[in-house]
Amino acid sequence: MGTDYEYPKTKFNQQPHKVAIPPPQPFIKSLKNTVKETLFPDDPLRLFKNQPPSRKFVLGVQYVFPIFDWASSYNLSFFKSDIIAGITIASLAIPQGISYAKLANLPPILGLYSSFIPPLVYAMMGSSKDLAVGTVAVASLLIGSMLGAVVNANENPKLYLQLAFIATFFAGVFQASLGFLRLGFIVDFLSHATIVGFMGGAATVVCLQQLKGILGLEHFTHGTDLVSVLRSVFSQTHKWRWESAVLGICFLFYLLVARYVSTKRPKLFWISAMAPLTSVIFGSILVYLTHAEKHGVQVIGELKKGLNPITIMDLSFGSQYLSSAIKTGIVTGIIALAEGIAVGRSFAMFKNYNIDGNKEMIAFGMMNIAGSCTSCYLTTGPFSRSAVNFNAGCKTAVSNIVMAIAVMFTLLFLTPLFHYTPLVVLSSIIISAMLGLINYEEAIHLWSLDKFDFVVCMSAYFGVVFASVEIGLVIAVALSLLRVLLFVARPRTSTLGNIPDSTIYRSMDQYQNVKTVPGILILQIDAPIYFANSSYLRERISRWVDEEEDRLKSSGENSLQYVILALSAVGNIDTSGITMLKEVKKVMDRRGLKLVLANPGGEVIKKLNKGKLIDVIGQEWIYLTVGEAVGACNFMLHTYKNVEKPTSIELGSRKETRNDNNV
Repeated sequence: MGTDYEYPKTKFNQQPHKVAIPPPQPFIKSLKNTVKETLFPDDPLRLFKNQPPSRKFVLGVQYVFPIFDWASSYNLSFFKSDIIAGITIASLAIPQGISYAKLANLPPILGLYSSFIPPLVYAMMGSSKDLAVGTVAVASLLIGSMLGAVVNANENPKLYLQLAFIATFFAGVFQASLGFLRLGFIVDFLSHATIVGFMGGAATVVCLQQLKGILGLEHFTHGTDLVSVLRSVFSQTHKWRWESAVLGICFLFYLLVARYVSTKRPKLFWISAMAPLTSVIFGSILVYLTHAEKHGVQVIGELKKGLNPITIMDLSFGSQYLSSAIKTGIVTGIIALAEGIAVGRSFAMFKNYNIDGNKEMIAFGMMNIAGSCTSCYLTTGPFSRSAVNFNAGCKTAVSNIVMAIAVMFTLLFLTPLFHYTPLVVLSSIIISAMLGLINYEEAIHLWSLDKFDFVVCMSAYFGVVFASVEIGLVIAVALSLLRVLLFVARPRTSTLGNIPDSTIYRSMDQYQNVKTVPGILILQIDAPIYFANSSYLRERISRWVDEEEDRLKSSGENSLQYVILALSAVGNIDTSGITMLKEVKKVMDRRGLKLVLANPGGEVIKKLNKGKLIDVIGQEWIYLTVGEAVGACNFMLHTYKNVEKPTSIELGSRKETRNDNNV
């Protein structure tokens, strides 16, 4: 055995670095720290430390209502930018609001109502400067499909409307509760791959649903799956209206061209932003002049003039359909949170500021609770509207206030102008917006990056398209949770080798130039050790040892003497993990091998100490680094190599055991 692996800087007979055991903490203090790290990772109360009561009150008001924080530094320059951005997004919010309300099987006027009150609430309580509040297509589709399964909107519109308000109320309560209880991490279970697939599937379903408006069909399936939609379309070929189809295709082409121009030239963003409103205007003028409504082109009809009616008395919590409304509210609330927070964080990253996810949840929740009492249905921060707001140069949430005022002006004076707006134009607007959510480029990227994420993405997509929106969401979340469980239950283990001319030890799979250490097997565990993976790790460690001994035997190298477990990536260990290590120690003893631990973390060494495992393994066989552990093992190997009869009783018994096993 050469000297390449001798410990380079110290002699083993010198005192090695000792692994320190953290001082014991009272249970209450430990529990307090755990809860703090789980629910308050951002330490929101740090601003209140060492502050007088009056200052704490001011900080508390600013925390709940961020508008009082940034309003003091607001200036005329910001106001000019926010006015331009607010008017721009209002031009998009008005036609989109009407379109998405129809998608939810709700009266079109509710789309305008939902762009008035909720943005005002968010402007006071939201922490994002760029988020533009309004209704979204996916949530609208969910409301339409889930509530439509229990109540027919055409046969019982009043009850359907009540359920929509109740669902919005419970969505708001659920969102605000997550924020108040600091449980925002629940939304994180909707992985990026899940959202990409779900949004793409929902966008596809929404586009298919718009064939009703494009083809001028009066009766259409309530199902959202591909088969039901295509069956409904092709079973009514005799009812297709070519006038409606031609008008829809022309406006869709115009909207797509406008979006393409704005994409290629970002400074011309206003072309895409104004395209929906100009489509509504031109479509309404065309229908009015040609009387196209008499030739199969359906129009919106009369929109009630005036501001939002109060609907708090419509929140009937004794309804027999209450459970369906609550279910709808929770599902749509989660989707709205995931989309809104993701959009807000994306634009905050561009402008180098942070948004508080829990405060955003509270803001979303409060604006939906207020909305449910004022004739609004579910709102969040849609990407398309927020992108227009961002590109228009908004500076603060005042742009939402400007948009709300513009919508208020429309409600008071301009609603009669939408009487002749053709439904086919609204369908074209929805299709144009939804095509941007089918992110096939991201799906291709997922395939090249992570095949399992791609499977999750496609499962969500096909689940939504071929089954239903709810089933697709459940499949995607289930697969994401399955992956989390696989990471926990089947953690990665790897063998480490020495990088030449160093005391650094790295994975042999990652580095091709590393060398094995004769007589020593170094294993690294890359996850906490819990009850869910302890049995697997016990078997995997034994298999690593078997494979290493077979390799040494076939190559004629020296037999295996030491097994080092590198625990640097093991953040925690439970009682099942402690028991597993005890069993591994017994197995190693029976096989005549010495078990060595390297670099256990504070929580791990504390548990090892309390579990008396340090006494079982031996304090002298627990090292601060893999390098020190290898140096110690090499010292023992080199020492006994030149001694004919070792005086160590332990070494002798170990060799006898190995000889018995070989026989």
